[in-house]
Amino acid sequence: MTAPRILIVCTGNICRSPLGEQLLRENLRSAGIDAVVTSAGTHAMTGSAMTPEAAALSTQYGASNTPHVARQVTEKLIADADLVLTATRDHRRDVVTLLPKATRYTFTLNQFARLVAPADADAAHPLAEPAETAIPVSKPTSATRPPLDFSAFIASVASTRGLHPSPNPPTLDDVEDPYRQPAAVYDRAAAAINASVATITAALIAAGA
Repeated sequence: MTAPRILIVCTGNICRSPLGEQLLRENLRSAGIDAVVTSAGTHAMTGSAMTPEAAALSTQYGASNTPHVARQVTEKLIADADLVLTATRDHRRDVVTLLPKATRYTFTLNQFARLVAPADADAAHPLAEPAETAIPVSKPTSATRPPLDFSAFIASVASTRGLHPSPNPPTLDDVEDPYRQPAAVYDRAAAAINASVATITAALIAAGA
């Protein structure tokens, strides 16, 4: 089965989306889940590296900080993805405007984490504390369990959107933009991204990915 392709989108593709890309890739790798995770920006600072603050936070949260070059999101990138996760609701709208059919598999990062979280989990998940290294997550093994149908899993999650009330305030589904902001804003954004990535990884493990 082909590895699922996950695209993470923010504005400049130098802070939130590359941080989410690196943290999700590392979490999935540690869990033994094969996936292709990339990122892009709706108004990308094309050719730029991650900001030093975002790169440092990526390392702080345990990701293997790899070289990053910002790129513009395109209709093809969206079409090629099995799941698109955006930093904010505005980015989600921009993605769906480029490719309307992508509404079926496009969510904000925090929204997707909220939808796949266990039923008894707090809708506004607590922000995770920084970790010095990535925490390996053991992937359960089963001789009889079939591989996860990723597209069917995403469709199942999408079908629950109307069953979950929107958070109050709605901005809880967004990750704030830390670009050119104080370190405290970067810290909050990174903590939110890390918490959502951890929830998503746990859900994929539970689903049998």
